[in-house]
Amino acid sequence: MALIQQSSSSNSNYKEGVNYTTPFIVITCLFFMWAMITNANDILIPHLKRACNLTDFQSSFVQFFFFGAYFLMSIPASKILSKYGYKKGIIIGLSLMMFGALLFIPSAMTLQYSMFLIALFFLGSGVTLLQVAANPYVSLLGKPETASTRLNLAQGFNSLGAAIAPFLFGSLILSESSLSEDAFKALDEAAQLTYRLSEASTVIYPYIGLAVAVLLLAGLIYFSNLPTIEGEQQDVITEGSGDVISGKTSVWQYSHLTLGVIAIFAYVGAEVAIGSFLIKFAGQENIANLKEIDAKNFPTYYMLGAMIGRFLGSALMTKINPRIAIGFSAGLATLLLLIGMFTEGYIALYAVTAVGLFNSILFPTIFTSAIERLGKFTQQASSYLVMAIVGGAFIPPIMGYVSDLRNIQFAFIVPMLCYAYILFYGFVGSKVKVE
Repeated sequence: MALIQQSSSSNSNYKEGVNYTTPFIVITCLFFMWAMITNANDILIPHLKRACNLTDFQSSFVQFFFFGAYFLMSIPASKILSKYGYKKGIIIGLSLMMFGALLFIPSAMTLQYSMFLIALFFLGSGVTLLQVAANPYVSLLGKPETASTRLNLAQGFNSLGAAIAPFLFGSLILSESSLSEDAFKALDEAAQLTYRLSEASTVIYPYIGLAVAVLLLAGLIYFSNLPTIEGEQQDVITEGSGDVISGKTSVWQYSHLTLGVIAIFAYVGAEVAIGSFLIKFAGQENIANLKEIDAKNFPTYYMLGAMIGRFLGSALMTKINPRIAIGFSAGLATLLLLIGMFTEGYIALYAVTAVGLFNSILFPTIFTSAIERLGKFTQQASSYLVMAIVGGAFIPPIMGYVSDLRNIQFAFIVPMLCYAYILFYGFVGSKVKVE
């Protein structure tokens, strides 16, 4: 298990007598907030697909633009944090999120899908800045030996926000009066436009509320007394060892980091892809034949599984080898997706939904395993790992494209292959090579 320590001196960033509880609670609120924003996309995808008359592939661009921000903004985010520090950097990130949420107003009024995508890019950019700041920052807010536990606990509240978002936004955005595809096609052109504008307008008030919530959180951060920690001084070492790996001149010389970047890419892509198409999957005649407003609960159940697993994981990870936990969880997720692909009815639906439980510890555990013993490269590596969240931009469109070619049930082969790679990473690729 990774321990975080300061490299410039023999002392850790951790100081006895300093109150880390309040800052930890404040920063954990960020995990909750960005999860709400991220997982609202699972509702936007089927909603905008209907409002903007899109294919599965086109509707998946919601995730492409949101998660594409991670790739484009991770390194700039790291530079912002280096220049302004964690606190100001977090406030900048929240400001970007608020601007993106407010852009939903003109997007809905003009029914411009491209404008929705720009709004999502700003939301994703703000979330990227928070991710780059909060993941390593939480690991430093307390004793080094409990760093993974704190990150898992914070991710637990992240899962709580993720679980609430589909239900909340689904209740506010989706409607019982939504027309079927055949009923919509039966309308004349003017009636179709009126219907589409009405559907798009339902996003306005939820995203205004989101902008207000983000503003309040920015105020809380501004007036909070957060500890100052120099990110470039942090080192990660192996438990029981007082040295980082010596003789390395580049972050890419660490195979467990390189393979870990791919694992984060695969994990986030798989998690997002499943959530993106779970409502559509539940609506298939051979699965559950549910209306969208009735199927909205399944993304909630999916993320509730992750929340339960993360709270349990925060307690269990001190006793379980992280590499075994990664491999075991990914293996069971692979099995559940196979069941979802080759069975029908609620058995298939529940199997795919249950993947959320085994997603639970994957992100924080892959993250901490990948930055183990990186010394002065820790902050740089964190930026690359956050950049790898761009998997959420690429895997859903691939799954959508496969769905358009075949069907949504067969398309689950895409996230299944992602979990197969993560299984390899857990048992083989995450091992630290000291030579």
